[in-house]
Amino acid sequence: MNIYPKLITEALEKVRYPGTGKNIVEAGMVDDNIRIDGNKVSFTLIFEKETDPFKKSVVRAAEASIKAYVSQDVEVTINTRKADKPQAEPEPVLPHVKNIVAVSSGKGGVGKSMVSSLLATELRRRELSVGILDADITGPSIPKAFGLRGNCEAAPLGGIMPMTTKTGIEVISLNLLLEDASAPVVWRGPVIAGTVKQFWTDAVWGSLDYMIVDCPPGTGDVPLTVFQSLPLDGIIIVTSPQELVSMIVGKAVRMAQLMNIPIIGVVENMSYVKCPDCGKELHIFGDSHVEEVAKEYDIPVLAKMPIDPALANLCDKGAIELFEGDAIAPVADAVEATPCRVRDKEETEE
Repeated sequence: MNIYPKLITEALEKVRYPGTGKNIVEAGMVDDNIRIDGNKVSFTLIFEKETDPFKKSVVRAAEASIKAYVSQDVEVTINTRKADKPQAEPEPVLPHVKNIVAVSSGKGGVGKSMVSSLLATELRRRELSVGILDADITGPSIPKAFGLRGNCEAAPLGGIMPMTTKTGIEVISLNLLLEDASAPVVWRGPVIAGTVKQFWTDAVWGSLDYMIVDCPPGTGDVPLTVFQSLPLDGIIIVTSPQELVSMIVGKAVRMAQLMNIPIIGVVENMSYVKCPDCGKELHIFGDSHVEEVAKEYDIPVLAKMPIDPALANLCDKGAIELFEGDAIAPVADAVEATPCRVRDKEETEE
């Protein structure tokens, strides 16, 4: 007669495991390795313990059932093994952070860190708890803008305590870990990416409504690590009003789409400077192209940020939290309107 795996499975369904009363197929005790070669049948039975008291009797019952329900001529070989340990559920990343937003750009020099700092400041003014993870390892400028100096302290139970700004924004940056903040970081990509990862695995962050991740420019190791490792709720792309804007935004958009990260919108920085005498907007870097590029990629333009000497002066003094401009407000509005993965999950569970 022809022997099929289904015949063997049906025969094994007649065998019950005394410990639970379930048949051994239903109990998941039959490994997925039934082999048939003519009238020879072999498979493996799985037991929770090597010393299972019912092992021998179950093996004998399985062989007898196959001979009874399939054929007496079947040569049966039954192996046994211990069940694999169930893999532990991975620990959630930054479980006390409700929203994580990355600020990125296709190239450097567009004021990405400035936008990150202003966004965090605006959200804090709205009485939200905020943190900044400065992932721009080779060009960390966040501490300078907030006037943070010295080094982060070790947490009592291990890890790193973020520094806190004057208004209560938590900050982690490589410059807050180096003995000499002006020392160049001459590291290769994998080392830099590993260091950034420690900013969320080893740092002891508080309960935050928003974490702003200031990514390095481009599409290299560090942005890739951030996009792959953090449960980002969205990304903001920063650019400038130049002909290169299409290529710059395009690179950032395509990377976000490739990693399945929602794009909140694009911010055009250094869009214009307002004449202090007549109030006219002067486009010193040329006409803006951000609208047509945003339309091409179907993403909203969140804001066009001006060049403001007062803002630059406050950053140099480490007092960006004192800036009173409102150009960043639409960006903060869009961030607050972005669906939150943590909040949505909690509402679903309720």
